[in-house]
Amino acid sequence: MPVPCSAKCGKNATLKRPKTGDALCKECFFWAFEMEVHNTIVNAKLFQRGNKVAIAASGGKDSTVLAYVLKLLNERYDYGLDLFLLSVDEGITGYRDDSLQTVKQNKIDYEMPLKILSYEELYGWTMDAIVAQVGRKNNCTFCGVFRRQALDRGAALLGVDCVVTGHNADDIAETVLMNVLRGDIARLQRCTSIITAGADSIMRCKPLKYTYEKEIVMYAYFKRLVYFSTECIFAPNAYRGHARMFLKDLEKIRPSSIMDIIHSGERLSVRDGIKMPERRNCTRCGFVSSQEICKACVLLEGLNRGLPRLGIGKSNKAKLLLAATTEDRGKKKTVDF
Repeated sequence: MPVPCSAKCGKNATLKRPKTGDALCKECFFWAFEMEVHNTIVNAKLFQRGNKVAIAASGGKDSTVLAYVLKLLNERYDYGLDLFLLSVDEGITGYRDDSLQTVKQNKIDYEMPLKILSYEELYGWTMDAIVAQVGRKNNCTFCGVFRRQALDRGAALLGVDCVVTGHNADDIAETVLMNVLRGDIARLQRCTSIITAGADSIMRCKPLKYTYEKEIVMYAYFKRLVYFSTECIFAPNAYRGHARMFLKDLEKIRPSSIMDIIHSGERLSVRDGIKMPERRNCTRCGFVSSQEICKACVLLEGLNRGLPRLGIGKSNKAKLLLAATTEDRGKKKTVDF
């Protein structure tokens, strides 16, 4: 027997929302999904009229849905935003080269300018070359650090006011779990923030912060959006995968677990006496860092010296090496460890 749409529109339901359990027809689901993103944008005051906004586009479901919905809401509610697509080519053969074709199609479909930056042009390394040196363990550390800085560099080149990323509720809940499991409680407040600041005070925000991954997939499917769905070939060994599996198991038992974890991360406070890292500029590259020399420069130094594991973890050896090379730069001295 057909189930009527919970929104009482008179139509039969087509789907059941994972987030709320409501049975909705496609049109009512689209409206509910879009209104939730709109309310997130308005309540968090993410944008101002006239802002230039770069959408971090990977070609995946999250960034594709974000680009589509942001364009739709910008026109429907007259945000007055100037939208761009910003992509990073990590240099992963058989993955990123294919997904960038999807981004180029998004450029045509959504009529947005596209800027692509590559690790090779920025750092002199591709992820394929990095993995050949460091192996498949800890390679995501390099990619995450370089990608964040690459987005900052791209945003500066485009002269935008804000970079929006496709981080969804599942992503943020996973990050909360990872920080708890690592004992890194001090990072909870930042990882759950809907707005953060990157290089040159360029704002970053997450309009999909409260949007479930399953609903993003459903929206893309029913809207017939073109996106790239293959997982990164280097991702299976990432630590995040364990947090993801745990979260999915929790979601099966209690669908609200995702939002519960996010709200827990938002409300956990840092104990008195714990010193939060101060934001400063890297003395080498000039980009924002919590250390005198940013993590990207530390990792690059290790790669260029044939010591790819130098920047992994909290290493005093890396600090000593970088301090010595900075002091002796121009004197052509060699430091041996």
